[in-house]
Amino acid sequence: MIFPVLASAQTDVALDPEFGGRISVSVDKRITRGLHVSLEEEVRFDQNFGSLDRLQTTLGLNYKVNEFIKLGAGYALINGYSSTNQAFKNMRHRFMVDVKGTLKVADWNFSLKERLQLTHRTGDYNIYQNPANALMLKSRLKAKYRGFGAVQPYAYIELRNYLNAPVIEAAFDGSTYYTLDDYFETGEAGWFLKGFNGGYINRLRGSIGVDYKIDRHSTLNFYFLGDYIMDKVVDANAEGTKLKSYTKETGFRGWIGAGYEFAF
Repeated sequence: MIFPVLASAQTDVALDPEFGGRISVSVDKRITRGLHVSLEEEVRFDQNFGSLDRLQTTLGLNYKVNEFIKLGAGYALINGYSSTNQAFKNMRHRFMVDVKGTLKVADWNFSLKERLQLTHRTGDYNIYQNPANALMLKSRLKAKYRGFGAVQPYAYIELRNYLNAPVIEAAFDGSTYYTLDDYFETGEAGWFLKGFNGGYINRLRGSIGVDYKIDRHSTLNFYFLGDYIMDKVVDANAEGTKLKSYTKETGFRGWIGAGYEFAF
């Protein structure tokens, strides 16, 4: 009788739609033929534009192997902001490697980009809810039209795979988590954190936008980005003895963004 109970441990939660904004400024420097270094500063707002979400600084290095393949590596310093505490959270460090393939057909550019990213948490965090180093794989398919000259519209879709999500077994009667001490021998909660090897798609993303080339050095970018969220969220106490909830949160977040890039 225990296994049907375990299978029903996760509950579904529908999130309210939320909108926000992103503003960025970046510099791209050509070092030598095919090799570029870039620096970007981005500010994000959330809660329907009512709160600061984060400041993010990204340093990147890209190498164009040939007309079809580009390789990249990068580092991002993420300063998240808590509107509840009115203060910045502990910083996170993100490391990225990617490969991008591009195919040109007449005035169209089609590209497929695969990015592996690792985000390291600092400070205090609950080891029963999140790994110290979250590992994600992003797959993006993009189409861009260059036939209008300076105005270049584009669209893309992207899947984000969470590669090391927490895996749990929990006793749940449909309304509360409860204790099965004789069977589980875990004390208060009746649950197991089995490890961080769960993989699932937790984001489906789509965007439409336009690049406007002011001149050979300066480009403006305007876009709308939509996220469909499918996060599995573990809420446990810091000692790991009580599971408060295990939910799958689904919902939509939309972003309006603008950016400026200077390349030389």
